[in-house]
Amino acid sequence: MSDEKPRGLKIVLLAGAAALLAGLFLAVGPPQLLAKSEAPEFCVSCHVMEAEYEAWFHQGAHRRKACVECHLPNDNLPAHYVWKSIDGMKDVLVFNSGRVPDDIRITEHGRRTVQANCIRCHENTVEMINQERNCTDCHRRIMHRRSGALETQ
Repeated sequence: MSDEKPRGLKIVLLAGAAALLAGLFLAVGPPQLLAKSEAPEFCVSCHVMEAEYEAWFHQGAHRRKACVECHLPNDNLPAHYVWKSIDGMKDVLVFNSGRVPDDIRITEHGRRTVQANCIRCHENTVEMINQERNCTDCHRRIMHRRSGALETQ
């Protein structure tokens, strides 16, 4: 009977170690998955985002930036990955349920995130102007749908 306790303990420890390794693998992901999921090609691979991708690809200096540099919080790493997970799961559910809208619009949270990232990247340029106004109010060509001819209001 005393042999059963050490054997049972070994099984519990092995199961715990396996669960920990599986959890770490799921949290960190397979090698290079995290890096691949940050690339614009990954974003367009399962979204119905071809028009947005094409507009971004052909649109000036920002085409050197990955989607996540503008569309995810970048003020701290935990917030970045939390929102990456939230947005990613939302996108997976919407895409696989067949409920992708014809007109994809940015959410209010997305709008605030993009604004914060504009200010973060261009802080020296915008330090003397009203940062409450959305950058895209003036820089309409930055938006993916309006990257063609110059548009004014």
